[in-house]
Amino acid sequence: MNLTGVGRRYGRSRPWVLRGVCLEVPSGALVRIGGGNGGGKSTLLRLVAGIDAPTEGRVHGRPPRTAYVPERFPVALPLTALSYLTHLGRVHGLGRADAARRAGHWLERFGAAGHARTPMAELSKGTSQKVAVAQALLAGPELLVLDEAWTGLDASARCELDLAVAERTAAGAAVVFVDHDPTRLAGAADAHYRVEGTSLLPVSLPTASPSAPAPEPPAGSRVRIRAAAAPGTVLPPGLPGRPGPDGLVELTADAARSDEVLRTLLGADPPWHVRTVEELP
Repeated sequence: MNLTGVGRRYGRSRPWVLRGVCLEVPSGALVRIGGGNGGGKSTLLRLVAGIDAPTEGRVHGRPPRTAYVPERFPVALPLTALSYLTHLGRVHGLGRADAARRAGHWLERFGAAGHARTPMAELSKGTSQKVAVAQALLAGPELLVLDEAWTGLDASARCELDLAVAERTAAGAAVVFVDHDPTRLAGAADAHYRVEGTSLLPVSLPTASPSAPAPEPPAGSRVRIRAAAAPGTVLPPGLPGRPGPDGLVELTADAARSDEVLRTLLGADPPWHVRTVEELP
């Protein structure tokens, strides 16, 4: 998707928050947005996600499946965590059973399955944030927009969100994020921008020191991949193996083909959760 000459201000008598912003977000890209507090980062992310419309300029090419995690998530809703997520899955076009299954899957991954029947208004800040992230990942978004989405999550859930971001980009989705931690996804971003004044400026990414290209995997080397999905999930066509009753599967592949296997697992519907990847001796 692209933002071309985009500007936004809240009311004619108020100054511009952003103006003349141009941003390209290719499929499969991870884009980081930085800048000072109150400088317009959240406004930019809302424009990217389609929550707000620009006052001037154009936004085009936004994927139909776009998901957004706001900096502050409304928790006073008359629904339980599971019913809320299932409802949103239905809004995204999923069948009721599929929506409920995916809701349970993401609550489990973020360590919130024990709160599936808890009313949203009774959830702690950390648990409600897990629900906020789960609702964004529920339908396999093609564009995922994260505004301080890691804030309030425990260490395990933060790692799980890191992994989910990697899964989405590996599946060809774009991810645009803001986070106060400068080490968040360090080295993984494809592009980095900073909001300065009303403008968006590119930030140079560190360049690797000149060195010889990485060697190809030795001929005949093998990789073991352990992955998991909901019990009863069938492996994508072309992948040998039989998942256990707990939804776990172990695959062995030539090292040269391991990236292809990972893309197939992560791009499945529903995606498989890759737990470990290790070279075999």
